[in-house]
Amino acid sequence: MFKTKRFWVSNFGFRASNLQGFKIMGLWYSVSAILLLTFLVVIGIEGMGLVSFFTIFIPYAALFLFVVGFLYRVLKWATSPVPFHIPTVSGQQRSLSWIKADNIDSPYTTGGVVKRLALDILLFRPLLKNEKVEMQAPQRLLFKPSVLLWFGAMAFHWSFLVILLRHLRFFLEPVPSTIVILQRVDSIFQGLIPVIYITDIIILVALGYLFVRRIIYPQVRYISLSSDYFVLLLILGIVLSGVLMRLIYKVDLVQVKEWAMAMLRLRPVAPKEVNLLFYIHLFFISLLVAYFPLSKLMHMPGIFLSPTRNLTNTSRNQRHINPWDYPVKTHTYEEYEEEFRDSMKEVGLPIEKG
Repeated sequence: MFKTKRFWVSNFGFRASNLQGFKIMGLWYSVSAILLLTFLVVIGIEGMGLVSFFTIFIPYAALFLFVVGFLYRVLKWATSPVPFHIPTVSGQQRSLSWIKADNIDSPYTTGGVVKRLALDILLFRPLLKNEKVEMQAPQRLLFKPSVLLWFGAMAFHWSFLVILLRHLRFFLEPVPSTIVILQRVDSIFQGLIPVIYITDIIILVALGYLFVRRIIYPQVRYISLSSDYFVLLLILGIVLSGVLMRLIYKVDLVQVKEWAMAMLRLRPVAPKEVNLLFYIHLFFISLLVAYFPLSKLMHMPGIFLSPTRNLTNTSRNQRHINPWDYPVKTHTYEEYEEEFRDSMKEVGLPIEKG
């Protein structure tokens, strides 16, 4: 008995250690993939002179894959059956008039659903509820909000959005005043620290935290896949290359805007007098755009189509009828017995009708 138990414990420990090693290998696979892709750009530009391939063909192909993949995923979700009324709630459902209902955590109106979605999307409210579980005493679990994770997610997503809006100045002529104001606010410290944007610093810190968190926390490392590390490293490569182009290896922004406007007019012309870092930056952006529909990044449109978030919690006062229900031909027991009565009698099975 003791030997059997010791064998299973040692065997389980061996398998667990192997699994953790496999998870770490996923990180190295992602790092190797990023380095290999960077090397391909260097070889393609410096060694083979494939400027048009990296600045015209790949961006157009990435945009095509993004549009097709995005529409396919969204239409597939929109046409998927939802036979059950399954909104997730964390508040009091509407029932009796003297019981106070929670129209945000348990929405019973369309306005409540809109409010909950707005809080989830803009403020990442679910990350503040029961995200962290700790064992404080024997047989006592405590659910605590992970404020640091919430802050890191907020910092990353909002700074990423501001950076995307800032880059619209390369694709619009004239540049809208709102984009100009946003850029000036983001660069408010240029008088003290030239050419530094606030969002550049924030997104680098946030990405560093999200990446390190996946490595140092065993629970997060256990569920992390190679694709999770790859996306983080890819975005980190985009941000680092963009910051380096602005601070050290500067690029002629006039040439970049002329290239972007020509791409929009479908009269592409390869940019001139830009350094290698621009090609790496553009290639990483194209990879992220093409990979977007295939990755977990599709949670962005997915939250709007999730029946757990976009349905009202009215199962007590409204009957949910499956709109995809269709008549099914049934075979009752009476019909079954009528069909196989003789065979049932031969093998001694009980029958209801003699």
